[in-house]
Amino acid sequence: MEKKKNLSDYDPSQVPDGKPYRIGIAVAEWNPEITEAMLRGAYDTLVEHGVEEHNIKVVHVPGSFELTGAAAMMLHSRYDGRQLDGVICIGCVIQGETRHFDFICEAVANGLTQLGIQERRPVIFSVLTTNTMEQARERAGGRHGNKGVEGAVAALKMCHINAELG
Repeated sequence: MEKKKNLSDYDPSQVPDGKPYRIGIAVAEWNPEITEAMLRGAYDTLVEHGVEEHNIKVVHVPGSFELTGAAAMMLHSRYDGRQLDGVICIGCVIQGETRHFDFICEAVANGLTQLGIQERRPVIFSVLTTNTMEQARERAGGRHGNKGVEGAVAALKMCHINAELG
């Protein structure tokens, strides 16, 4: 069996300068130990790559299901007279005994995908869908990295692509 690596390892030289961008981060309050760690990872990564702190807008929502609606609201709002260039959606859904997990995961994945297509701006899916809390911890700053960091890198790359395409 292949040893799993830190999935957040990336080449910083391949990440565009974030100075021109305004990025929103929608964070689910459910499983806060995990989502707050992912938020810290995303926020710090954006700042490390040049996004000014006043150009990062963070909104907390009740749960992962609400991420799509919050991202839509954020993309339609103005912050200091300008719209956001993209939104990172951070959540954590852990498998339980019912099919609720399946419905939430599918709705959020489809909703965020459709929103990104509709708005023609990056909507980043940084939602963990794990079987256990331990798996979530491993992906929120543990041995497999931080999905928030990965979301921030993806957001910067996609904002850059969007700006280049005009």
